[in-house]
Amino acid sequence: MTTKEISSNLLLKQKLLPLFYHDSAEVSLSVIKALYDGGVRMIEYTNRGDEAIDNFYKLRKAVGQFEGLQLGIGTIKTADDAKLFINMGANFIVCPSINSEVGKVCFAAGLLWIPGCMTATEIANAETAGAEIVKIFPGSLLGPGFITAIQSIFPKIKFMVTGGVEPDEENISAWLKVGVVALGMGSTLITKNILTNNDYKALADNTKTVLKLVSQQ
Repeated sequence: MTTKEISSNLLLKQKLLPLFYHDSAEVSLSVIKALYDGGVRMIEYTNRGDEAIDNFYKLRKAVGQFEGLQLGIGTIKTADDAKLFINMGANFIVCPSINSEVGKVCFAAGLLWIPGCMTATEIANAETAGAEIVKIFPGSLLGPGFITAIQSIFPKIKFMVTGGVEPDEENISAWLKVGVVALGMGSTLITKNILTNNDYKALADNTKTVLKLVSQQ
């Protein structure tokens, strides 16, 4: 099984993709450990800060202690950035927009590429570029009704939604019932309060709860 297939299958099974960035590599590793303890086996670290490159390099070296964990990189906007993080061991790539050159780099490396889309035109462009899973963003603005409206147009595309997805039963159910295959959760799961207080037990517990909720849908 290829790395791409492993990532895709894991995402469809887990139905949750935690995503985050922190300036501290130590805090970042603690977050990953808490998510792993909570049952997560696929995590997106985002390329959103000055320390992202150095931190990701350190995290990739450290994640060997977490058996079966897939660590990918998000907020990738250029082919050069994709190559950089792939060379550091990224298991998959998530983008805020569509860049077919990034897709080509991922395909050449045998990795899952998840581009970000907001409109039907963007989804069509992503499909033409070879994407099988697209990120619908921002979910809080578009709403579950958007998925219902476009699904029949793109029967071969799987949708993940991020941006304002809440870790509660009502919101999770609303998205999964319309056919979304996975939910990306950032600050609603890895909250500012958790990071400020280093409350990694709460993060692990909250993660267990969310995974249970998504598994019940």
